[in-house]
Amino acid sequence: MRELDQLDFSSAHADLALEARDIAARASGNQTIPGVHTSVQEDDGITITLIDITSEEGSRAMGKLPGHYVTIEVPALRQKDTDLQDRVATKFAQEFEKFLAKLGVPQNAKVLIIGLGNWNVTPDALGPLVVENVMVTRHYFELMPDQVSKGYRPVSAVAPGVLGTTGIESSEIVQGIVEKSKPDLVIAIDALASRSLERVNTTIQIADTGIHPGSGIGNKRKGLTLEALGVPVIAIGVPTVVYASTIVNSVIDMMHRHFERQTSNTGQILGMLDQLQDHERIELVKEVLNPVGHDLLVTPKEIDQFIEDIANIIASGLNAALHEAIDTNNVAAFTH
Repeated sequence: MRELDQLDFSSAHADLALEARDIAARASGNQTIPGVHTSVQEDDGITITLIDITSEEGSRAMGKLPGHYVTIEVPALRQKDTDLQDRVATKFAQEFEKFLAKLGVPQNAKVLIIGLGNWNVTPDALGPLVVENVMVTRHYFELMPDQVSKGYRPVSAVAPGVLGTTGIESSEIVQGIVEKSKPDLVIAIDALASRSLERVNTTIQIADTGIHPGSGIGNKRKGLTLEALGVPVIAIGVPTVVYASTIVNSVIDMMHRHFERQTSNTGQILGMLDQLQDHERIELVKEVLNPVGHDLLVTPKEIDQFIEDIANIIASGLNAALHEAIDTNNVAAFTH
């Protein structure tokens, strides 16, 4: 499999496969992308999109490695509805359980959970927060295996920190842990960047292609992949930030739709901006913002609560999906 930076990325590269598919579809003018299979399910405010990239052609078009991607979108998560959070945790557990089955991961497989990110920076603290809340059981299997109830598997978890704090690449730390603890599966959790304001803190992506820490904000880091670690890697990501250029571009779109409701002559109001393609417009915005250092990474002011809620949802869902003793049809008891 090719490394991530060898793919033919467009300038509009996105962390989310769902956004990459939309970009590729707009660029080609065709909703059907060869080598990419998509299906969508709706469940009372929860949208689940399954994307399978099955060929090199599809991989080049999407700017994503071949593999299986599941995206769970819940716009109403921002309303802090605890009942909805319970339903999302349950749905995430069910989808993750299907994901494990699709990859052929057995019930007794040893799992290592890696919480990527910087716990001192709130939008980047998703991974460490999930690690704090997952159920770790490996030490029981090591120290008192006869006392472990049926329906549980060995799970360990670690938050390796970031290069700027430790001076060591996260991938190097994880490689050392994998060599010593010998898990059958690695689950890596990280914060992502989105091209959509609506998806920030409301979207969860699961992928079987591994993860490259920092890729969403332009940092090149060694990846956590099957090739690098020698074991399968499932990546879980949540977009917690957007670029200022993305916000400006989204606002121009909103203005266009607003003026369309008022008049049929939006061209006179927006001028040349009304004629540009989406990728051309965002490149123009970046051309204006980058030289003055204003293409900032932006996160909602409520990020403290959002990040705790989404981390709790993921941790609770993982606990149910990984341990057969926990009912994946009702995760509510483990989300509060």
